[in-house]
Amino acid sequence: MNYYPYRIEGEDRPGRWLVTCDHAANTVPIQVDGGTLGLPPEDMERHIAYDVGAAGLAGALAERLDGPALFSNFSRLVIDPNRGEDDPTLLMKLYDGTIIPANRNADATEREARLELCYRPYHDAQARLAARAGTILVSIHSFTPQLRGRPPRPWEIGILYAADARLAHPLIAALRAEGDLTVGDNEPYSGHLPGDSVDRHALQHGRPNVLIELRNDLIGTPQEQDAWADRLAPVLETVLRKVQL
Repeated sequence: MNYYPYRIEGEDRPGRWLVTCDHAANTVPIQVDGGTLGLPPEDMERHIAYDVGAAGLAGALAERLDGPALFSNFSRLVIDPNRGEDDPTLLMKLYDGTIIPANRNADATEREARLELCYRPYHDAQARLAARAGTILVSIHSFTPQLRGRPPRPWEIGILYAADARLAHPLIAALRAEGDLTVGDNEPYSGHLPGDSVDRHALQHGRPNVLIELRNDLIGTPQEQDAWADRLAPVLETVLRKVQL
């Protein structure tokens, strides 16, 4: 059976927005330890394995923005596409209190095999899609309401960014102006790691970009994902018109 490490929706859509979902799936390819990381099914359904609800939101948002959407098809625990190739957390051994058995003794050979199988094809596809003239990158993620042993996270949505805040700052302002959201400004964590997806496909090329994090208990169903896409798409379009990028 052929394995495809990514999928694309709406590749021929003419809009400038490219919507990506780095952590779209909890798939473990058969080539990786026979298709298991040694975790029970309930752990593979948690946020440690993928961004819950993010794929549905990303697809709905791309449709409304009339642009393509790119989705990974491998768990972040197989290899994390939102890290640089030299990042020590590329293959996580421990995440939110859970040991990843298949990663405990993963060596350089295993790391290279997963890079070739999953990581590099996904980034090659993203590079090709982002190379269209005028591309604006929107990276969709989700976060858990509370990590183990940590306080609850108060934000419904977080807007993350690094050196380029041309879209992020006005988007934060627009969302806060709606009055019913607690909007994170580079929360629940910082918006930049060297070599991450936004760095690689936007910052290094001067492309406008923003990373949007939704709390995953708010986007658990297709109806909730559609509702957030309906809400976010016009705000993104309005912000883009205002900043005239």
